[in-house]
Amino acid sequence: MKAAKQVHNIPPLYDAESRILVLGSFPSIKSREAEFFYGHPQNRYWKVMPFLLGEPLPETIEEKAAMMHRHHIAMWDTIGSCTIAGSSDSSITDVVPNDLSVILKAAHIEAIFTNGAKSTDLYNKLLYPVTGIRPVKVPSTSHANAAFSLDRLRQEWGDALAPYLELLEPLN
Repeated sequence: MKAAKQVHNIPPLYDAESRILVLGSFPSIKSREAEFFYGHPQNRYWKVMPFLLGEPLPETIEEKAAMMHRHHIAMWDTIGSCTIAGSSDSSITDVVPNDLSVILKAAHIEAIFTNGAKSTDLYNKLLYPVTGIRPVKVPSTSHANAAFSLDRLRQEWGDALAPYLELLEPLN
């Protein structure tokens, strides 16, 4: 697939109660088509998070968004636009980062989780100098990250989220 300039088409998911921000790198083709995060059916994000949050598997975009809001989790990506071949993080060039200030001004974000190496590397290079918030790197939930089984992803993400569990409790 030929590389092409792409602009992020998914608005950030957050509200004033968000306390944790999960940043991917850039939406896959399937996510861009669905206009929502982790839209590829083989991406394991939506199998990891409900398990860790004690929630049933959400089926619809509305259910996924509601679950994230209930647990004070904001979502977006490090990249606002880039040149990319298909959905391949390794092909990404010409990166323009997203402006995280829209979320950081509206919510008291206490931790930023970067989903995968590309998100972490770009966050550290382009966004950490602006935000001053060190990221918590978690393994990519992409099916391309075959080194991590679903169980191993759940363990690694669970360990990373453990210090922040009280922030994720739904309000009564």
